[in-house]
Amino acid sequence: MNFPSKLIENAVNEISRLPGIGKKTALRLALHLLKQRETVSETLAHSILTLRKEVKYCKVCHNISDSEICSICTGMKRDRSLICVVEDIPDVLAIENTSQYNGLYHVLGGVISPIQGIGPDELKIESLISRIIASPSDEKVEEVILALSTTMEGDTTSFYITRKLKTMGIKVSTIARGIPVGGELEYTDEVTLGRSILTRINYSAD
Repeated sequence: MNFPSKLIENAVNEISRLPGIGKKTALRLALHLLKQRETVSETLAHSILTLRKEVKYCKVCHNISDSEICSICTGMKRDRSLICVVEDIPDVLAIENTSQYNGLYHVLGGVISPIQGIGPDELKIESLISRIIASPSDEKVEEVILALSTTMEGDTTSFYITRKLKTMGIKVSTIARGIPVGGELEYTDEVTLGRSILTRINYSAD
C-alpha cells in the first residue's frame, strides 16, 4: 500500500497493530481523525494513555478495576457462595450482560495449552484455591461454575480445576452445552449464554 505521507503511513502501521484491524481499516480511521477537530485526537490519545497507566486488576478476582478490589467483589447484593471461573475479562462482560448471574467471578487469564507453553502455573488457579480456602464462614463458597470455552484447552482446564477442588467438598458445575462446541464464550449471544448459566450442570473429573 502506497501512502502520500510518511506520517499517514506511521499512523496506519500503529493502528493496524490492533487485533481485527487491517491496513485498509487503519487508513480509514487515520483519515477520519484527520477530518475531525484536533481536540478529538487529543481526547482519544489521553483516554488511551490514562487507560494504560491507571487501570488496575482486582486483587481478588483479577478482573479490570478502577480500584484495588473491583465493584463486583465489593457488591453488597452479590451471592458470595458462587464463583464463576472464566478464561478472560471479555467473558465477565459477556456474562454480566445476560443479567442472569449474580455471583462472583474469577479470571484465570487463559487456559491450559501445552502447545502454547501455558501450564497451570501460568494461570490464576492457585489464587482461586487460596481464595476459596480463605473465604469466611459467613461467605463460604459453595459452588464453582466453570464457564470456559468448549475447546480442548477449555475442557483440559476444567478437568484440572475440578480435580483440585474435589477434596474440598465444593460443588463444581459447568455451563450447559448450549454453547457451541469449539465456540468462544465472549462471542456467544446473550440469550444462549444466559440460559447456559441458569441450566448449568454438575461437572465431574472422574
